[in-house]
Amino acid sequence: MLELVYEPAAERTQLASFQDGAVTLHDVIASPTGERLVPIAATNNLIRHRVVLLPEQPEEYGTVAELVGEIESYLYRYVDLSPAFFGIATHYILLSWVYDAFNELPYLRLRGEPGSGKTRALIVIGSLCYQAFLASGASTVSPIFHTLDTFRGTFIFDEADFRFSDEKAELVKIFNNGNVRGFPVLRTAISAKREFDPQAFMVFGPKIVAMRHAFQDRALESRFITEEMGQRPMRADIPINLPDCQQAEALALRNKLLLYRFRAVGTAAIDPSLVDLTVSSRLNQILVPLLSIIDDACVRADITAAARTLDQSLKNERAGTAEGQLLEILSELLADAAREVVPLSEITAAFVTRFGAERPITPRYLGSLLRTRLHLTSYKTHGVYVVPIGEKTKVDALCPRYGVTPYPLP
Repeated sequence: MLELVYEPAAERTQLASFQDGAVTLHDVIASPTGERLVPIAATNNLIRHRVVLLPEQPEEYGTVAELVGEIESYLYRYVDLSPAFFGIATHYILLSWVYDAFNELPYLRLRGEPGSGKTRALIVIGSLCYQAFLASGASTVSPIFHTLDTFRGTFIFDEADFRFSDEKAELVKIFNNGNVRGFPVLRTAISAKREFDPQAFMVFGPKIVAMRHAFQDRALESRFITEEMGQRPMRADIPINLPDCQQAEALALRNKLLLYRFRAVGTAAIDPSLVDLTVSSRLNQILVPLLSIIDDACVRADITAAARTLDQSLKNERAGTAEGQLLEILSELLADAAREVVPLSEITAAFVTRFGAERPITPRYLGSLLRTRLHLTSYKTHGVYVVPIGEKTKVDALCPRYGVTPYPLP
């Protein structure tokens, strides 16, 4: 197993190897096939300017519990987070160093208004993550694709709010494809012979973002574990400006985390017993990898409780959408076994009566929601669009996803 390390004082990169419990540093490694493996040069612009943060050399950390304690102390010195998110952030750092042992990953998000401390938290947490790559909303998309594909590390992204749709669409591709293994982003380059050359860019890996608002894509939103910043007075002991020693502390911890990676990545695996049937399958998908690397049962319980709160808030938010409201109406009207169909006009009248509307609600609008958003069946009979009673099963299956209680059959 090989990892890239960088010694700033000597301006030198090397390859750290781990075999049979021993660590060795190499300038060059000759493979049995005659190939020579060399590290990315220390003159690389991203490494030299600390855009990509690397360890210097593996260092002993004692037990995993001791390493966790050091990370928690480091975070506590420089950022103010909720107690649950302290545990989440600490173990997300560990997860980033063994992420390639898993097939799905969660993302972390720090959300708040200017001055809420989200950028500070992003820097402090990101400085400990595996081969962290720091970028901001001012960056263009092409170097982000190339850097993620080259280093395969943790994407640390500040100011993830975009004014222009083309920028947003390109970055959303990275976030949509980047939490599940096996979904590279395909882009076309021009070869030296002026020929089109399709290339696959690997974007799978941990990601931490700071932003003021939410993404419009609900599927993308469900990939994030979010900390709302600025909702409590900042602790008086947190320095207003990061001291110079913070970078040295982060480097020392990255060195220990590199040895943790060498020892743990081979044994890290999903623990199926940690699946929580009270929350959505998507939340389980992203949360179980994080829970699987946590040994402390109390920390696991705190994170699970925070996840349940998050899941309920997402359901409450969905229940207030037009889709959630429509499901509530459908579940009730389709519960009448004496009928074969329910006219769309009746569904519309019940919707308007119960929920009102800031704009006119028409059968055409609700029919569109039925077909394109909820993927339910409606058809025209005797000049009237109707929903068949048989759709009750599908409607009741969709209800929990939107935080709606299905109406019982008589």
